[in-house]
Amino acid sequence: MSKKKPLPLLEQVEITAFAAEGKAVARVNDLVIFVPYAAPGDIVDLQVTRKKNSYCEARIVKFHHYSQDRVSPMCPHFEVCGGCKWQHLKYACQTASKQQQVVDTLRRIGKVELPEATPIIGAEHTEYYRNKIEFSFSNKRWLTAEEVSRGVKYDQLNGLGFHIAGAFDKVLDIEDCHLMDPLQNRVRNGIRRFALEQGISFFDLRNQTGVLRHMMFRTSNSGEVLLLFQFHFTQADEEEQCRQVLDYVVSQFPEITTLVWVNNLKCNDTFGDLEIHVHKGTGFVYELMEDLRFKVGPKSFYQTNNEQAYNLYKQVREYCQLSGNELVFDLYTGTGTIANFVARKARKVIGIEYVPEAIEDAKVNAALNHIENVEFLAGDMKDLLNAEFIDRNGRPDVIITDPPRAGMHADVIRTILYAHPRTIVYVSCNPATQARDLEMLNGEYSVKAFRPVDMFPHTQHIENIVLLEARNAR
Repeated sequence: MSKKKPLPLLEQVEITAFAAEGKAVARVNDLVIFVPYAAPGDIVDLQVTRKKNSYCEARIVKFHHYSQDRVSPMCPHFEVCGGCKWQHLKYACQTASKQQQVVDTLRRIGKVELPEATPIIGAEHTEYYRNKIEFSFSNKRWLTAEEVSRGVKYDQLNGLGFHIAGAFDKVLDIEDCHLMDPLQNRVRNGIRRFALEQGISFFDLRNQTGVLRHMMFRTSNSGEVLLLFQFHFTQADEEEQCRQVLDYVVSQFPEITTLVWVNNLKCNDTFGDLEIHVHKGTGFVYELMEDLRFKVGPKSFYQTNNEQAYNLYKQVREYCQLSGNELVFDLYTGTGTIANFVARKARKVIGIEYVPEAIEDAKVNAALNHIENVEFLAGDMKDLLNAEFIDRNGRPDVIITDPPRAGMHADVIRTILYAHPRTIVYVSCNPATQARDLEMLNGEYSVKAFRPVDMFPHTQHIENIVLLEARNAR
């Protein structure tokens, strides 16, 4: 049997542009090379790690010249964690790349005529911007290349941090994360230390054993902090260990205003169907936006970047051009944040969402803010939003749509065309599927404006808002 040909080392290669999934791209002759953690302008030696006919993947093994757009990454876990893949780039370079990504995607996939681009709304704060973050406990800590190279046998492999891509049962132990208020670093590191001292078991994902499973932080701009634990216990002594952890948090971290937990004996970390137990506080926090308050619990969806969510919602409201007389449909309304945010400028807003629990949250938040001109309905969008629904509720003047990454179902688009609103405001976290949907709307609607919003600095992800207006008034 012949030996596999070794993958080549490519020398003095210039990185020329950005590609998908946060990678950069280079070309050698006709070969396209995708490289993580690179920047346009880098000149590097590349070790090919995977090769196909027309492209390959490679990693940097030596720098000959550093791009002028490079900065020192802020995080000690950079390149190992797998998140925040653009920490090595100046923020202005990140936003410029995201803006261009949106323009290129809308033109290439949507094939629509675009107006002049409105500048991207960049984030004022590029660190500690998330209001929600999750960490996993694991008895199989990921060993870094440096740790492996020491040749030491590690007796203790418990870890608390982020799952490693491609190694579903392993967790990278996180000491210092820059995504959320530094409080989460102190709390997480304290809990890990306490659990190790007390001999409390970390979760074994393969064998479904271990007491400590998962934890989730929520901070709010009202100053409240929620911490959720997912435990995994079947015996009284294991439950007592969980109580010890909860009591430790209460005694050591008074900043945690509400502490809740679930006992998750399932094979996955979803807890939407599990009972929430409150150990301290109310079990929820409040988020503030203008004069509105939003009640956010462990199961609630809320945008994870408060400041940029506000900027996004303001831009949506501006694009709606509301005078107070309009009927507005808010599709994929979630917990109704956009619907409630624009309601005081409209005659009536109808929000539709397929998750019943989210709709209940939307109703609670409407009542909390004394908003009476909103109606929230739960159901599958393609089934609920049809011609009969339009005829019964009236033709909307404005439709706001904020679908999941997969975009809108073709049936939903057909119903939107039947409803023929004067204005559509399309919010998307995936410009590719947004562009596909714009192509279907293009016959009757033209793009009047669009604006990207950077919700997630140091990542390749981008939110985009598109304003469409009917070519012919109904």
